[in-house]
Amino acid sequence: MALESFNNEQQATSVRGGKRSSQISENLRRQIILGLLIPNESLRELDLAQHFKSSQSTVREALLVLQDEGLVNRIPHRGTHVSECLAEDMVELLHLRHDIETRGILRGIERYDRLTHRALTDLVDQMVAAARSEDEYALSQLDCQFHMRIYEDAGLTGVQPVLRRCIVHNHRYKILKSERGRSLLFAAERHIPILEALESGDVNKAVAALSHHINTIVDFGPHLLDPSKIKRVHDEI
Repeated sequence: MALESFNNEQQATSVRGGKRSSQISENLRRQIILGLLIPNESLRELDLAQHFKSSQSTVREALLVLQDEGLVNRIPHRGTHVSECLAEDMVELLHLRHDIETRGILRGIERYDRLTHRALTDLVDQMVAAARSEDEYALSQLDCQFHMRIYEDAGLTGVQPVLRRCIVHNHRYKILKSERGRSLLFAAERHIPILEALESGDVNKAVAALSHHINTIVDFGPHLLDPSKIKRVHDEI
């Protein structure tokens, strides 16, 4: 593992407070999503334990969390490696995410109330602030919270971990594959039409807004879920 991949200042503060393994997993998650730890990079428990000044069992617990999220692969006798970030995986997860969110809104919009609206509005404001600060990781985490908060109203708790995993991997792919210099503010403000559609109470508008948002998630390009365009997307990556 390339220890120089880590920002020393971030590492020094990331394990203070809260459960130590959770802080370590959050630090590693950030490095993976931002591409500071690259696909297939080895993550050795002993190196990590020394780097974070922690026990190997604590590091192992953190890595198991990331394994559950699909961000690392743990193979017996071969160790732990950062998972790959493939277009094929992204398209399949995007299909799944699209179905989960657009079907969920059919149930959730009936429960949409002022409390949910305030929570979503606050998250959009936080996304805008993160974008203006050029904090792409914070923006991705707030984006995930926004979509998960909408899906909470569907009442399908067993599906929520699946949706969260889809969103995390969509964000990782987008960050690693998108052109540098893209507008984070535009990415944050893309959530406003969803908020407006939900506020209208029109389920068709809400489904359309979510569908368009998910379909064009990567660089706001072609509708990735259109089968006729998937091969072209693969060829361009």
